[in-house]
Amino acid sequence: MSGLLIRNARHVLTMDDAGREETSCDIAIRDGVITAIGPDLPPEHEILDASRCVVTPGLVNTHHHLYQTLTRAVPGGQDALLFGWLKTLYPIWERFGPEEMAVSTQLGLAELALSGCTMSSDHLYLYPNGARLDDTIHAAAETGLRFHATRGAMSIGESQGGLPPDTLVEDEAAILNDCIRVVDRFHDARDGAMTRVAIAPCSPFSVSRELMRDAALLARDKGVMLHTHLAENDEDIAWSEAQFGCRPGQYAEDLGWTGADVWHAHCVKLDAAEIALFAGTRTGVAHCPCSNCRLGSGIAPVRAMLDAGVPVGLGVDGSASNDAGNLMVEARQAMLLQRVARGADALSARAALRLATRGGAEVLGRHECGQIAPGKRADLALWDVSGIESAGSWDPAALVLAGPVRVTHLLVNGRPVVRDGQMVTIDLEAVILRANRLARRLADVA
Repeated sequence: MSGLLIRNARHVLTMDDAGREETSCDIAIRDGVITAIGPDLPPEHEILDASRCVVTPGLVNTHHHLYQTLTRAVPGGQDALLFGWLKTLYPIWERFGPEEMAVSTQLGLAELALSGCTMSSDHLYLYPNGARLDDTIHAAAETGLRFHATRGAMSIGESQGGLPPDTLVEDEAAILNDCIRVVDRFHDARDGAMTRVAIAPCSPFSVSRELMRDAALLARDKGVMLHTHLAENDEDIAWSEAQFGCRPGQYAEDLGWTGADVWHAHCVKLDAAEIALFAGTRTGVAHCPCSNCRLGSGIAPVRAMLDAGVPVGLGVDGSASNDAGNLMVEARQAMLLQRVARGADALSARAALRLATRGGAEVLGRHECGQIAPGKRADLALWDVSGIESAGSWDPAALVLAGPVRVTHLLVNGRPVVRDGQMVTIDLEAVILRANRLARRLADVA
């Protein structure tokens, strides 16, 4: 691969161990890896002028349901709490098929890319009408983003006391067999991998304890990570206490769902003992502030988690509960919510941006990403701070405070995914047309 030189960046936020910030700085890239950072570096085959830009590591999205990108702002679910919202949307989602999964994946990942995201996980836990995890993995590969596909599942339907309809649940043996299939086919454990697979039963209220335990055993046998929803709101806590006789943290620990190879989505209602458990075991958390607000779930104790040493990253969550997929907006919301709960000094702009970059990379086990340093992957977001969003700002590196929220250039492995504010890997206009057609078809039936 030919070399690339990012020349004369106005400001570089490295997110390295020392938290270095550089001005008027070059970044040299070769074979997808950062080779040098500093002023006046030797020219490479290609030069990208960054004189109007702040450069950050690419943002990392640790929790999404990309299929939901076709069900934004659905009437009946706009003002509901989690369980009521799910009950409204399950009948719509059960009409999805392979095309809906593929198109929603590309639409959602493009939206993330334009917000500066270079790596995203996706929690797909329903497979109606022949849909498979493969549909999302193939679609994601075309976008050029790093993709952590999680093989989710639901196995306990309404007739057995679960929340989802019986039509959307699967046999547990079949679930485990398909987990083996997709891990063996798609998971790439190497540094710099573009695709990884995790095992991800949906939630304590949609699968059995046996499946949770078996999934943990299988994941460790295969050397892949584990993901699920946990302690999302008061309804979730009440369910756990009524069904299992314990809080979610104890449930997770009993079934093998703690450790550096596990990350849980939301964790809005973790108590002090659960935070200590997660810190001691290095169990990760995907914090989804906008979705938590939209569903009225509450404010996650992020400051307490960080102070205790819990690994925390950010997630946009599904576009049916957000209804956007902008990670820079998510970082700002995370900052504001902690200040509402704990005061104006609870979370700085730079700390919020760290959650969105290195924090997310560490939660996903991607220590070769998430920072700008020699030897790290060239996953970079370039933000033009010469526009109106940043006009008058005294601190061009305070992106979370004074924009922009849309990236100008985005590189993954040193390759352009966004150039001059436009997707270059896929025909986004065509994807939008397909997505709107599919969404109209779903709405017409509803």
